[in-house]
Amino acid sequence: MSSTQRKIILGLLFLSILVFGGTAGYMIIEGASFLDALFMTVITLTTIGYSEHVPLSKTGMVFTMILAISGVGFFFYIFSIIGDIIATSTLEIFSGKRMEGQIAKLKDHCILCGFGRVGKHVYEFLSPELPVVVIEKDPEKIEELQSKNILHIQGDATLEETLLKAGIERAKYLVATLGEDALNLYVVITARSLNPDIYIVSRANEHGVEKKLYQVGANRVFSIYHTGARKIALSVLKPNVVDFIDVAYPEVLSDLEIEEVKVSETSSLVGKTIEQSQIRPKLNVVILAIRRKTGEMLFNPGPSTLIQDGDILIVFGERRKLDLLSDVAGGK
Repeated sequence: MSSTQRKIILGLLFLSILVFGGTAGYMIIEGASFLDALFMTVITLTTIGYSEHVPLSKTGMVFTMILAISGVGFFFYIFSIIGDIIATSTLEIFSGKRMEGQIAKLKDHCILCGFGRVGKHVYEFLSPELPVVVIEKDPEKIEELQSKNILHIQGDATLEETLLKAGIERAKYLVATLGEDALNLYVVITARSLNPDIYIVSRANEHGVEKKLYQVGANRVFSIYHTGARKIALSVLKPNVVDFIDVAYPEVLSDLEIEEVKVSETSSLVGKTIEQSQIRPKLNVVILAIRRKTGEMLFNPGPSTLIQDGDILIVFGERRKLDLLSDVAGGK
């Protein structure tokens, strides 16, 4: 529920209390009938100024003054809400136009569908590395996105028009983190039909949905509960492995990261073995795996493994050294 909706509900509650309290007050103080008391309450709150329909005692006069002042206060409150709605709507129009312009200029960005608990964490990891456009329809989350000045589209991520507004045709990645598997399935299907080359990562909530998500076009599927349970189990069975994984995350130790480095055809690394490349002794970077252009994955490659054009090196090391390796692998 948005703040404006809360204010409107509060105003209606305040009006109900005034009408009920005023009617009850005239009935108790002046002994008026229900209809006469209600009539007196309405003309007092609206400050119409008719003559007293019910003869008033001194106590009734004091009560009427309090009720009239309360009515004026209520209308000022209503006017302030209307002013807020007009101002907010105008601001949203201008900010929406500005944001649409910013999104229209993006290329190779990531579209994040859903800004719930999972989506927020995903955004925190992705936003320092590449532009992210969030798609969300919950008004409260939209307010949060606006307050943090995060690029976003308000709408249903399963609809083509919403994904097109987010720049799906120019995007490089899409992450579906919606709370329902059916919605994530629709997002993946729609996104894949609009951009056959986009890399799609989806959340899966129920067991067995992973296969369906892969079938409709997801490149990677993660079960939040399965991943969490696996890490808990590893913490018991192999605590040192978990410690190593934790160290690899930048939020724990910002200098160490796991990165993908693509080897271009102009790189000096092409045609050399890992030993000849001197990546480990010169940069202190560890090659964990190599993915060939064919899709074959070589884990823990030996020193005699040949580096080829188009290889993707999965490497581990300091951020600064990884950047240097990226330059070398890119042929700079």
